[in-house]
Amino acid sequence: MRGIRKQTAYLLLLTLILLLSGCAATIPKEALQLSPASLEDRQMETRRFEGSSENEILSASAGVLQDLGFQITESETKLGVIVGTKERDAVETQQVAAAIILALLGGGAMPIDKNQKIKASLVVKPGSNGYLVRITFQRLVWNTQNQLSKIEGIRDPEIYKEFFDRLSKSIFLEANKI
Repeated sequence: MRGIRKQTAYLLLLTLILLLSGCAATIPKEALQLSPASLEDRQMETRRFEGSSENEILSASAGVLQDLGFQITESETKLGVIVGTKERDAVETQQVAAAIILALLGGGAMPIDKNQKIKASLVVKPGSNGYLVRITFQRLVWNTQNQLSKIEGIRDPEIYKEFFDRLSKSIFLEANKI
């Protein structure tokens, strides 16, 4: 009798597993394809440097990030990774004006963006004829209720251009011991 209950329990469990696996959602093919914008982003975020060692590039990159106000929070030279962050004010005039208007109309207090953490993640890897350096910038924004209200990538080409211009100069100076 006991063996029959055990077999029945196993059979029910197996049936349940099969039913649940049949309900699993499949990933659409287009979800795994990169958008045309992702190629543009990758080109904006990546540059190739020749004539310098990986350590020289990492050292110059850390210096540039620090010059831009970032504090190096993680560094793994064996993997070619540097992560830095900096804190900034995130108050926007439009949000403050909207909050005041809402309060005047009796809508109560509306949380507005208060502060933000800007994060830079840099990776150096060997490429054809040199090293590829890729950096991404993100921002995390907290509101006046200390809730994380935004997490977004920074896509301003000028920020990436400025970083890579400074990095090129720094690598040149470091390679020539100037």
